[in-house]
Formats: sequence, structure tokens, C-alpha cells
Amino acid sequence: MRQSKLFLSVLSLVMTILFSSFSSSRLVPKGNVYDFKLKTLEGKDISLSQFKGKKLLLVNVASKCGFTSQYKNLEALSEKYAGKLVVIGFPANNFGGQEPGTADEIKTFCTKNYGVKFPMMEKISVKGSDAHPLYKYLSDKELNGTCDKSPSWNFCKYLIDEKGQVVKFFGSAVDPLSSEITELL
Repeated sequence: MRQSKLFLSVLSLVMTILFSSFSSSRLVPKGNVYDFKLKTLEGKDISLSQFKGKKLLLVNVASKCGFTSQYKNLEALSEKYAGKLVVIGFPANNFGGQEPGTADEIKTFCTKNYGVKFPMMEKISVKGSDAHPLYKYLSDKELNGTCDKSPSWNFCKYLIDEKGQVVKFFGSAVDPLSSEITELL
């Protein structure tokens, strides 16, 4: 009887150690997206902390890209999940010079062609040595605890949970209304 209790205790200890080593693949995040302040296309200051309690889908966007038509489904996603999800666009000219426009040109293009009403931030860099601090955070697992992927092209997406933590990265080809994304909302 004592031997079986001892055996179960040792087994329990071994299982605890094994489980903790497997679960440690997720690092402890250093901060969250709520720590970042940005500017909108109109030049207004905005803090991502105003979206606490909602999921965020952060997307690097461009007006002259093969994926530009995703604006339509980004807006549809934003409307469908209003109140629980905020889609935020980040115009970037990092890939093929596909976002050459000014803030006014970008806003006019998105509104006129796709009816975009979700927040659009000022044009930033999303990759490389001049990447905006938010995108450095999003693509550095040591900082965000989950993700080590940076945008490889326009219309890459980061899903953020209600606590400001990175949940998942989606490549350009993942449609905003796909079940890959909507099942996580």
C-alpha cells in the first residue's frame, strides 16, 4: 500500500514536471498591444488601450495589391462582429511599393471603393529595421509570448485577444471571413 502511494506520488511529480516543460513553449509576454499609441490617417492620437475587452484584428494594408479586395471582407467582418471585434488597418509601403499614397489618398480610396469604416492608422513600416514598435512587438515572440512571424506581404493579420495578447498570425491569403479567423471570434 505504501509502495503504491509512493509510486503515485512520484508519478504525479514526474507528470507535473513534464507538463510544465511542454506548456513553457509559450513565453510570458512583456506588455501587450494596449501599451501602444498611434496616429490615425487623420492625424489624431489613439491608444490601443481604448479597445480593452474586445478582440482586435490588426492588418497591414495596401491599395495597389492583389489582396486589396480583402478590404471588402475586412469591413464585413468588422460589421458582423461589431461590439466584440475591432479591425484596424495599417497602411504600409513595405512590399512592392503598393501603398504609395498620402493619408488623404488612402482614406479616399478605402472609403470610395470598399466602404471602409473601421479605424485606419497612419502609414507605417511593418517590417525591417524601421518597423513601427507595434509591429516589432507583434513579430517578436520574446516580447509577445506567442508569435515570431512578421508580415511577409500585404494583408497579413494578427488576432489579439480581449486582454491585448497576440493569439495568432494569419498570412495574406487567409480571407478575413474564413473559418480560420471567425472560429476564434
